[in-house]
Amino acid sequence: MQPGNFEFLSDDSLDQDSVGSDGSLDPLIMDEELLDENDRLTQRGKKRGPLGSCCYCITGCLSRCCGRVKSRFTGDVKLNPRSVWLGRQGPMPQRYPPNKIRNQKYNILTFLPLVLFNQFRLFLNLYFLIMALTQTIPAFRIGYLYTYWAPLGFVIFVNMVREALDDFRRFVRDREVNSRMYQKLTETGQLVNIPSSEIQVSDLIVVEKDQRVPADMVFLRTTEKNGSCFIRTDQLDGETDWKLRLAVPTCQSLNSDQDLFDIDAYVFAEEPQKKIHGFIGQFTEMNDGVETKYGLGIENTLWANTVVASGRALGVVIYTGRETRSVMNTSHPVSKIGLLDEEVNNQTKILFALTVILAITMLALKGFDGPWWRYFIRYVLLFSSIIPLSLRVNLDMGKIVYSFMIMRDKEILGTVVRSTTIPEELGRISYLLTDKTGTLTQNEMIFKKLHLGTVSFGSDTNDEISSHLHTAYSNIDQGQDVSATTSQRKSAVRRTVVSKIFEAVKAVALCHNVTPVYDDDDSDPDSPEADREDNVTYQASSPDEVALVTWTESVGLTLVRRDLNTMALRTPTGSEELYTILQIFPFTSETKRMGIIVKEERTGQIIFFLKGADTVMNSMVQYNDWLDEECGNMAREGLRTLVVAKKHMTEEQYANFEGRYNQAKLAIVDRATQVNAVIESLERDMELLCLTGVEDKLQQDVRPTLEMIRNAGIKIWMLTGDKLETATCIAKSSKLVSRGQDIHIFKTVLEREQAHLELNSFRRKNDSSLIIMGDSLDVCLQYYEHEFMELAIQCPAVVVCRCSPTQKAEIVKLIKTHTGKRTCAIGDGGNDVSMIQAANAGVGLVGKEGKQASLAADFSLTQFRYLGRLLMVHGRNSYKSSASLSHFVMHRGLIISVMQVIFSSLFYFSSVALYQGVLTVGYVTAYTMFPVFLLVLDHDVTPETAMRYPELYKELLKGRELSYKMFFVWLLISIYQGGIIMYGALMLFEGEFLHIVAISYTSLVITELLMVALTIRTWHWLMLIAEFISVSVYIGSMFIFKSYFDPVFIVTWDFWWKVMVITLVSCVPLYILKFLRKRFSPPSYDKLRE
Repeated sequence: MQPGNFEFLSDDSLDQDSVGSDGSLDPLIMDEELLDENDRLTQRGKKRGPLGSCCYCITGCLSRCCGRVKSRFTGDVKLNPRSVWLGRQGPMPQRYPPNKIRNQKYNILTFLPLVLFNQFRLFLNLYFLIMALTQTIPAFRIGYLYTYWAPLGFVIFVNMVREALDDFRRFVRDREVNSRMYQKLTETGQLVNIPSSEIQVSDLIVVEKDQRVPADMVFLRTTEKNGSCFIRTDQLDGETDWKLRLAVPTCQSLNSDQDLFDIDAYVFAEEPQKKIHGFIGQFTEMNDGVETKYGLGIENTLWANTVVASGRALGVVIYTGRETRSVMNTSHPVSKIGLLDEEVNNQTKILFALTVILAITMLALKGFDGPWWRYFIRYVLLFSSIIPLSLRVNLDMGKIVYSFMIMRDKEILGTVVRSTTIPEELGRISYLLTDKTGTLTQNEMIFKKLHLGTVSFGSDTNDEISSHLHTAYSNIDQGQDVSATTSQRKSAVRRTVVSKIFEAVKAVALCHNVTPVYDDDDSDPDSPEADREDNVTYQASSPDEVALVTWTESVGLTLVRRDLNTMALRTPTGSEELYTILQIFPFTSETKRMGIIVKEERTGQIIFFLKGADTVMNSMVQYNDWLDEECGNMAREGLRTLVVAKKHMTEEQYANFEGRYNQAKLAIVDRATQVNAVIESLERDMELLCLTGVEDKLQQDVRPTLEMIRNAGIKIWMLTGDKLETATCIAKSSKLVSRGQDIHIFKTVLEREQAHLELNSFRRKNDSSLIIMGDSLDVCLQYYEHEFMELAIQCPAVVVCRCSPTQKAEIVKLIKTHTGKRTCAIGDGGNDVSMIQAANAGVGLVGKEGKQASLAADFSLTQFRYLGRLLMVHGRNSYKSSASLSHFVMHRGLIISVMQVIFSSLFYFSSVALYQGVLTVGYVTAYTMFPVFLLVLDHDVTPETAMRYPELYKELLKGRELSYKMFFVWLLISIYQGGIIMYGALMLFEGEFLHIVAISYTSLVITELLMVALTIRTWHWLMLIAEFISVSVYIGSMFIFKSYFDPVFIVTWDFWWKVMVITLVSCVPLYILKFLRKRFSPPSYDKLRE
């Protein structure tokens, strides 16, 4: 079908496979077929008539035109590969974006219009803006202008100030980054200081140790003798381990930095893109018209926002500004809106509908005579206080208080609230999605087991391994071959064990990318490593490798030195073994293995060592009958396994491989594919040496924390990239799956029929935890998304293993879509960021994998166990306090509106305001604001009780705090109290109308303050002070605003007894009802307090 052509699909297009043997449609398959049909209709489109086709063409043309205009004015250009000459412009100069960081939302011209637009997008603000504008028309004016404009202006002003301060902070941070000084190498050989914002493509920039790289560069030279340096990438990819970077050999071999201008060379770089772990480029040097090319990869780059950790680096800038990897990977997360905000917004719409209904009712009773529409607008204005403008301000200020209390909690030190808009979300979490490594576990690897096929060694048998190694190397020092020498004096079994241990431990000690770093900078670099071993630390891209090298050191084979080309091991006998590094093949998530080719200087042998996951190594090693079984056994113990193998190579074999490998590295198109194909030619018929197992220890108090969360009614999903057996073991040991609970392991499915059968099998399991592989999950979601999610969300716990970062985010979105419940995601690595940002509440841990997850999260913790207190105490208190605050602010507006309705109906449906000017503004500010707002400090139980009884949290999941039932209860309370106050004032007043105002208004203020006291469950000293100040301010203002209060009347007993009677009648019945409810049907928190 050609693009633009559309057709209907007939019912015959349904697959015949969906019909069962009895002619009926299988329920699962039938639903999916109909879903597929809908998808096809959506993708291909429905048949359009002539008018529809014309509109479609016009829309397309306008879209393309707008795209060109946007590209023209915003500077958007197509990203292309480039050739960058060293320190100068090339023969064909090109324009590149400036190297400026700009995170500001506004500028001087756009600040006011954009802020106002964003503010009046909110229903409340727009509603009150319209109400305020009507007051500029004399026919609609019912009070003083400031009674409408002052509150609205205050709300807008506060938000504008907040936006201005936030944007100014962004401006200061941007200016600080853009003004950082760097040294630029000029053609004269001098170093000149320039700010980061003036750096351009092709500049030669020097980056000192511990200095942040300002732009994406190709690494040319370093002060390190071995031509390499380390960088820290924790702010780029979330990994704390140092990365090794290699200078371009041609440039490193020059005598001085200035010699770079004497060579005719350029760097070819691929187009700017997001991938931070890959790069394809070439370094080309021209000598008398002859080009010499060198392949460039990720190991030759210095990306912006990384930090040089050793030596001084000099590089040529290839990408600047928005084309750098760090900027292109900067995500713009969607603004999160809390469930409480959604519930309040829905109830606000009901209040708006109530306002309109009241206005129509009053108009109908008055009659549609004359300019009825004018009276309708005036009625809407009179009853506008039903929708409280202060509600949004109070809730926003409450969020700030909650965030402050979380960060000041001494029980969860180091917690940072990065998003102050959703603290109440922590009180309504139904699903917790957690990473495993570094989150539930410590990401501190400890070597536990070495398996040689016939014998296994644990951490308690290191002495035996050390003894075997000492024997082997003693024989080597005597010039004897280990196998031959041992065979003359030992039994066959003894021979096998010694030789196997020797080969296995040597392979583990050599096959890695670990570099020993000595902390004592003042020591002589030429001194023996043995003299500095106490100061050594191991740096690697994986904690697994550090654990393995640390273990080989403990058994006597120590890595003492490593540079770009050599590696040295100190043997148990004290001698030193030197190896030349010929090639290194780093570990990637795609290959799941790491290899190295070394040449042993003592024997001249060339050996290829390879280690990796059992899933990929199984097909590469020689036939054996123990690997699969032992991998399963170690996984059930919760150990992370690595298979280690080797292959000997002759000089001719290596020379042939090196030629093909270097040729593949020079490819521009499909370089990765060609390089992998060459490497895979080596990975055949490998000799299996050993299987290693390392343990990732659980975080502190993981078990009680997970048990607490589960008892709170929160279902827990663990999403991990580990294998099924390891994930299952951690799920059991961490008590993610409770003791005695059945576990259903979802079989591997590759096609639709298999998924159908397995889903039917899973459907028959009741109350079982689910464990499923990521690939099987993809198949289920492809064909049976609704059916799978319907079953999975009913499970008490779910474990998804071999799960990619993209899958983690998709699972979060699926849970939100299919359940409508609130989710919380917690992780510690860069691969958890997408999951954290997709969840309603994202929690990041500051862990060994860096701070990327912590920086991207809404809440940052230092330990997993703090999550329990964050949810049970702060989440619960925040939600309950905000619910109470919302009820009171609405009650405050409803009660005065009820009084206005009664007043207008009794006085011939007059559209005159009962309270005007200062009384209207003072009622929602000075007289009641502080006691009502301080409800945010109220709590029903102590933090210790909330942690001890997590079942209290479960009650929040029912949503009763802000339910429509509670809303209408408060509505009835407002109607009752407003009626009592208004009718009581009318019945008891004698004399002037001003006395009605004084009696009713005083009763209204005192009633609101007493209602706060009625609702408070735990008194705080600030609440007492607020109540006292509010009463004092009101009494004082009665003598100041003489136009509203009669000073003579308000000091008489006649005034005060009437106020007391009205107030008691409006409040005492509610106190009695509260007492009876507490007596005969107390809430759970009251039972615990007793």
